Amino acid sequence: MSLEDKYLITVGLEVHCELRTATKLFCGCANTFGSPPNTNICPVCLGLPGALPVLNKRAVEYAIAIGLALNCDIRRSVFARKNYFYPDMPKDFQISQYDEPICVEGFLELPVAGKRVGIVRAHIEEDTGKTTHVGSSGRIQGADFSLVDYNRSGIPLVEIVSEPDMESADEAREYVSELRAILVATGATDGKMEEGSLRVDANVSVRRKGTDELGTRCEIKNLNSLRSLGRAIQYEARRQMEIVEEGGRVHQETRHWNEDSGMTSSLRSKEEANDYRYFPEPDLVPLEPSHEMVESVRATLPVLPPARRAVLSELAGGKPSPSELEQIGTCVALELDGYVNSAVAAGVPFKLALSRAANELAALVGAGGAVANESFVELLRAEDSGRLSATQTKAVMSRLAELGGSVEDAITALGFVGLSDSEVAALVERVTSENPDEWSRYLAGENQLAGFFIGAAMKASGGKVNGRIFSALLAGKREVSRH
Repeated sequence: MSLEDKYLITVGLEVHCELRTATKLFCGCANTFGSPPNTNICPVCLGLPGALPVLNKRAVEYAIAIGLALNCDIRRSVFARKNYFYPDMPKDFQISQYDEPICVEGFLELPVAGKRVGIVRAHIEEDTGKTTHVGSSGRIQGADFSLVDYNRSGIPLVEIVSEPDMESADEAREYVSELRAILVATGATDGKMEEGSLRVDANVSVRRKGTDELGTRCEIKNLNSLRSLGRAIQYEARRQMEIVEEGGRVHQETRHWNEDSGMTSSLRSKEEANDYRYFPEPDLVPLEPSHEMVESVRATLPVLPPARRAVLSELAGGKPSPSELEQIGTCVALELDGYVNSAVAAGVPFKLALSRAANELAALVGAGGAVANESFVELLRAEDSGRLSATQTKAVMSRLAELGGSVEDAITALGFVGLSDSEVAALVERVTSENPDEWSRYLAGENQLAGFFIGAAMKASGGKVNGRIFSALLAGKREVSRH
């Protein structure tokens, strides 16, 4: 029996989401990514003596939108000072929310795993600066020197804390993917994990099957991709299993994930709330969103991913297969479901539209390409009619994503202009006369040989023959020959 068969994994996630406000949380400095170091700074975000914070109203509205999208209660909240020392914390404390957060007791549904993950809280806080350790290790140990950029200091964040309801790396990835799709849909964030707009801390513990008491958890900090999240959880769970199996004890700590080595390593002992010496922020009054403000934000929310996913599920007959569920999730996460809806409305079969959107179109969009919705629909109608093969459709889509232009121009440029009906009829005569043995067997009832003739016709025409027209003419020729 493997270790994985003997132990249960428990995962809770803390997701830090940068809000896409024009300015920082408590000052008027620009909230932009990629500016030269230490250019978007002022006395407030540098924590200079006498500088006082002023709360950004747009950040509050985004936080409320996130809470509503995650089915949370929106409550009176209080800002607090979270005290700790690190070079990129200019004030030596971070303004956050502690025992009275703005959003509480929500949930998120995992579309594929089919379970509900509880949301403990989603609270507002300011981001820290960024420290770069210069040297071969990239970490403070062994660094030649360190540089601090305070541009990020004071950028508004919402931290979303889940219940420890996830039981595998796959569920954790699905949670973050669904959460990201919801957050981006609200407009609160761009969700760019590669730029740090979305960062994940994973709390992982293991326990033997048959026991209810959770094991000691370790926190893995600052995971910035779904791949890293999954790999880090799998490695850390296995590490803890091996410790417990050998009679050891897992120590609660914060760990670092190294993407190159595929391992976690110890950073420091895990802090508890009392380590931070929280106390109410004296320079900010309690935040009490009015009912009118909450309802005003609610009215601006778009149709969110769960509802959009439900539309595609209905198009699938109400009971999508596991593979269709995955494809539906991909389309919604990448905001490609509108393409599927448009194609189906134009008469394209749902399965074809979903497959092309979730696979070929998703890959092109992921690589930075784009295909217009109307071009996608036109292209799939050409494939559905038999004018283009699946291979040709994919080639045309790639060309459109790279060069743009019209579908017809792309078809012509790639040499996929089909044969006329008379040319197809002549091709039927040619391939049947060139393959008399197969033709005789086809006449005798070996229907599978229709595929042989279609393949021969495709080869002879350089892929330009319309498969449906060819099949119809081939079947007609057989009926005439039999009589």
